[in-house]
Amino acid sequence: MALHPEHPLLQRIVDDLASHGWSRQSIFLPPDLTAELAAECRLRHARGELERAGIGRGDSPLIREGVRGDHIAWLEPDDAHPGVQRYLHLMDTLREAFNRTLFLGLEDYESHFALYPPGAFYARHLDRFRDDDRRMVSLVLYLNDAWLPEQGGELRLYLDEQRQQDVLPLGGSLVCFLSGQLPHEVLPATRERLSLTGWFRRRGDNPLQA
Repeated sequence: MALHPEHPLLQRIVDDLASHGWSRQSIFLPPDLTAELAAECRLRHARGELERAGIGRGDSPLIREGVRGDHIAWLEPDDAHPGVQRYLHLMDTLREAFNRTLFLGLEDYESHFALYPPGAFYARHLDRFRDDDRRMVSLVLYLNDAWLPEQGGELRLYLDEQRQQDVLPLGGSLVCFLSGQLPHEVLPATRERLSLTGWFRRRGDNPLQA
């Protein structure tokens, strides 16, 4: 799936982010790539490569079951899996589209597989750390086949003090939002919930930040 930064799909995402700080695209990944990435997520989980996600930065994040219950595996830029490489290339094209139009100065992308077992959730939070302002745009690509509304698992975005938006984790869909501005949470689901979650990052204001 090769797109140019000026492709209408990417420009819709850029325009959404510029106008109201978030975007949802119901069809972003093609079905074959969605299925390929879902299978790879499950395979890595079966091999024990997905670990309980923690809270905070550093080498020893805190495991807090009352805050988040997902299992994750970080991706490397040179990951050998062809589907992962297609996904990373697409994200780099989207990063370029953001930089061309919004001048965000996005320099890199970090991402991980995320698997939520049935009943797992992630309590309300912001994606930007208090001591690190590099994360600018959060992105979630869903890998779930034939998801039904009654199965739950929504991403709840808190748009302001009065408004919230729930997004179902439909396979192949994308949601992105400004990392430092939109609190959000993941609601429990009745079935396993898969995604690729990532962040476009700029160079930090702190010169000691890499």
